[in-house]
Amino acid sequence: MPDSSLPLSSAASPRMLRLYHLYRLTIGLVLVLLISSDLDDQLLDLAQGPLFRYGSWLYLIVNIVIAVLLQRPRHLLQVFSLAMFDVTMLSALFYAAGGTPSGIGNLMIVAVAIANILLRGRIGLLIAAVASIGMIYLTFYLSLARPAAASQFVQVGALGALCFAAALFVQTLSKRLRHSETLAEQRASDVASLETLNALILQRMRTGILVLDEQRQVLLANQGALNLLGSDHLAGEPLAARCPTLVERLQQWRDNPTMLPRSIVAVPGGPILQPSFIALQRGEEQQVLVFLEDISQIAQQAQQLKLASLGRLTAGIAHEIRNPLGAVSHAAQLLQESEALEAPDKRLAQIIQDHSRRMNLVIENVLQLSRRRQAEPQLLDLKYWLHRFVGEYRSASGPNQTLHIETHGSSLQTRMDPHQLTQVLTNLIENGLRYSAQNNDRGQVWLRLFRDADSDLPVLEVLDDGPGVPQEQIEHIFEPFYTTENKGTGLGLYISRELCESNQARLDYKPREEGGSCFRVTFAHPRKLS
Repeated sequence: MPDSSLPLSSAASPRMLRLYHLYRLTIGLVLVLLISSDLDDQLLDLAQGPLFRYGSWLYLIVNIVIAVLLQRPRHLLQVFSLAMFDVTMLSALFYAAGGTPSGIGNLMIVAVAIANILLRGRIGLLIAAVASIGMIYLTFYLSLARPAAASQFVQVGALGALCFAAALFVQTLSKRLRHSETLAEQRASDVASLETLNALILQRMRTGILVLDEQRQVLLANQGALNLLGSDHLAGEPLAARCPTLVERLQQWRDNPTMLPRSIVAVPGGPILQPSFIALQRGEEQQVLVFLEDISQIAQQAQQLKLASLGRLTAGIAHEIRNPLGAVSHAAQLLQESEALEAPDKRLAQIIQDHSRRMNLVIENVLQLSRRRQAEPQLLDLKYWLHRFVGEYRSASGPNQTLHIETHGSSLQTRMDPHQLTQVLTNLIENGLRYSAQNNDRGQVWLRLFRDADSDLPVLEVLDDGPGVPQEQIEHIFEPFYTTENKGTGLGLYISRELCESNQARLDYKPREEGGSCFRVTFAHPRKLS
């Protein structure tokens, strides 16, 4: 007999086996009650009385033991042995009860049917064959002792045929049920996999997704929404407590669904978000699906397109201005060198000279903005490169300017255009020295190179001890043409940030607690190419 597991699923087999146990115990209990009643006297006249009585008790007791011990059979042999025992015992009771008039043959049909649910193919048909052969043989043996039993062969043959019919019908039905069960399990597995995939996609989406109830409490928030709103947990919390601006946009959308909601900034210094809303009807409950799109990059690209167009326009104008501006500057210089010119007139000539240089500086910055070349990133050892840069800068700096350097870590590498990094760092250092000299006798700038513990990326900080940037001006310092000085052009920090972003780096401003400013350059990972 093959040693294999039950043919049914792990969930269906124990239930069907418990039903089989219950059926046999019920039959055994009914037989015991029958031999203990007055009906037993009528039965003993037609049957082997003591044999039937002992067989009924044996059938009940053995089935009780089997029901207790055989809860979860691990092998097919155990189920086959149980079915053979049941058929054999019922055949013996069939003989002891006097054959077909007792009705025990009908019980064998039910036993064969249940056995064929647990057993497949030829093994199940073998049980039906054993039951049929047993009834026919015992009827023949019974007819030798009682000639009147010879008339039971037709009924016994019909019972045997019904055993085979029940076995074939149950096997066909079980096969279809198993196929349906397998198909249902496969569909359930596909649905579970699809649900897991959808949940994974939902969590990995950069677009923020929120589901709000009628009280504007957050029912669902993916990781993108948590990142955009600067929160670790939102589910179950009122949205108004975390982002009142988004609640205002939601109310505006409810008042006029056709109007596109205005963009918001959820956290100070965070990205620009474009919300959109969709109404959800789940039964009687009205919910709202909120999408949050980060449009900071789109806004930046739009600004770059505007500036590129402005740069091309101003470049054309600048070429036309430089020639007359050069003539004015040269004439002012010659006029200033004249010996017949009085002191007040020389002062006026000097003013013309200074403003001509300032106009020329503006023109140079505009031309630089319009002619900015494509970045050519190279693998840089930042520690070595920074020490060499500081050495060259110190040799060309003035006597009242001090540049400090501090590096941490052994291997700090990135990919960046060294010429553009020189331009960015020179601009930041010159700004720091200029503002530091406003508060102190000499200008000082500190350079700190280290690896960020959270992002594991190289970071370079440019610090000064100047007056710092006022809080209301921080969000504008990287805007083009924004300046707080009379002599500034407002393009230095803007160009520096643009150069950093073209090399996949980031330039940010952070105020210092001890006073002054801190410009932080966060470099890209060396494996990331531009």
